[in-house]
Amino acid sequence: MKSRLLCAMAMVGALVVPAFGEDIQPAVLYDLGGKFDKSFNEAGYAGAEKFKKDAGVEYRDFEIQNDAQREQALRNFARRGNSPIVAIGFSQATAIEKVAKEFPNIKFAIIDMVVDLPNVRSIVFKEQEGSYLVGLLGAMASKSGKLGFVGGMDIPLIRKFACGYVQGAKAANPKVEVFQNMTGTTGAAWNDPVKGGELARSQIERGADVVYHAAGGTGLGVLQAAADAGKLGIGVDSNQNHLHPGKVLTSMLKRVDVAVYDAFKDAKDGKWSNGVKVLGLAEGGIGWALDDNNKALITPEMKAAADKAEKDIIAGTVKIHDYMSDQKCPF
Repeated sequence: MKSRLLCAMAMVGALVVPAFGEDIQPAVLYDLGGKFDKSFNEAGYAGAEKFKKDAGVEYRDFEIQNDAQREQALRNFARRGNSPIVAIGFSQATAIEKVAKEFPNIKFAIIDMVVDLPNVRSIVFKEQEGSYLVGLLGAMASKSGKLGFVGGMDIPLIRKFACGYVQGAKAANPKVEVFQNMTGTTGAAWNDPVKGGELARSQIERGADVVYHAAGGTGLGVLQAAADAGKLGIGVDSNQNHLHPGKVLTSMLKRVDVAVYDAFKDAKDGKWSNGVKVLGLAEGGIGWALDDNNKALITPEMKAAADKAEKDIIAGTVKIHDYMSDQKCPF
């Protein structure tokens, strides 16, 4: 009788084990620009590293060198049994759609694009909200009333950053002028700091004294050019304030790290979900950076204005236009 009871207890124990977590083999596929781009990809890397530290679970990753490697890398991960596989960047969508269909039992996630499949989580952000806040701060910091914006690849997603930035700037100063340039029309636009620097300098020569970039690795050249000219840059995605202390006004935080971390953790905890996940200010997926590197640049009035704007956006009393909703920027 005692042996039967012990056996039954052991069976019950075995049944409840999955509730404490699942064995996973996570992986990350970075976009062009590499995982140490100090921006978009590196935010994803930071999320994977945090999960590794917190959960004690190793992960695989891969940095593509060209577009042809996307599908190959995803398929190699899936064949090895890696799951979930998080692909960083909208350009991974076609490859994700194809490979996810081939491996329906593998969990996939993609950042910045929607792929409608039962085994895919699509994570998108309200970049316009954070761009509005840094535009507001930029206009308040500007002495010339002229701002700059340098985008990476000329696509609606980056126009979305630009439009939010202009709206925020005009909320602070209706007469502000915002110069805009895109770096290119191919993936190479994310990794061209020389061109980024040239575009920033041209905007500075026209009078811009604050320049915001949404250009991945190209943005490193933008921030460098602004610092060299004695002007202010605004970073993006990761906190880039430390790159040029006292010369980076702030950074628009796009929490790709949170998206990657949550994808890994949800899979491990047995709480994985497919479908679309939208991260904005209210969800803690968007923000702006204030630290020792830029605190001297942010006046109490600027911080109060940004804090109020954030609360108003979350409450819905201030509406930020989403360029991708109509491919237009009314500002």
